[in-house]
Amino acid sequence: MSREGIYDIHCHIVPGVDDGSANYEETKKLLRMEYDQGVRNIIATPHFRFRMFETPLSKVREQFKLVQQAAAEIGDDFNIYLGCEFHANMEMVRMLREGEIASMAGSRYVLAEFGGSSEASYIKERLYSLLASGYKPIAAHIERYEATRSDIDFVEELVDMGAYMQINADSIIGKEGFGTKRYCKKLMKYDLVHFVGSDCHNLTSRVSRIGEAYNYVSKKMDEAYADHLFIENPRRILEDAKRRKER
Repeated sequence: MSREGIYDIHCHIVPGVDDGSANYEETKKLLRMEYDQGVRNIIATPHFRFRMFETPLSKVREQFKLVQQAAAEIGDDFNIYLGCEFHANMEMVRMLREGEIASMAGSRYVLAEFGGSSEASYIKERLYSLLASGYKPIAAHIERYEATRSDIDFVEELVDMGAYMQINADSIIGKEGFGTKRYCKKLMKYDLVHFVGSDCHNLTSRVSRIGEAYNYVSKKMDEAYADHLFIENPRRILEDAKRRKER
């Protein structure tokens, strides 16, 4: 593993803004859990979904300061950035352009979530809309969608189109069932995965196991491939954010 540690680009550790961490103390414990697993860079991704999670970005940013404070207390090498898990809708591009929703750490990358039964045509259309507008869409936890899970050729089509694919740590190590674990292994075998996230929400039912997932991928594939998913690709998000900031 690189000395810079692994990255978690999908988690719900901002307190009191979605169905993730409830308060500062839970956030601090989740961060400690991540740090102890070798994570040194996190992009926190609170949900945004119409009629379910609509916390204003100003409030999210205010609560995000608590995450940064908690991380600083754990280690000065612990870097936290703000993103969003953006449930796909027809207003995505406008909301991103007008600053209503955060991209991933201020980069062009956008973590896009879909419903489990979303049609393949809708998934493709929404991802293409982001691509056509200059963004770099990352489809969140694709092992959950019927359209991607039932048709690996469709996943390849999305990747060929320019979209990126993310899967969850729990899915890789079998916490979501053997079928899901086998599907994730197949995705990795065909090089159709770009990112892994813990998708942690709390200290009970949805904890972070991203360190365990890194070790599993290192063993089953190899360490170079694990570094590619857990370090090198995520680093590109921050590099893209830096370039945008310097313009």
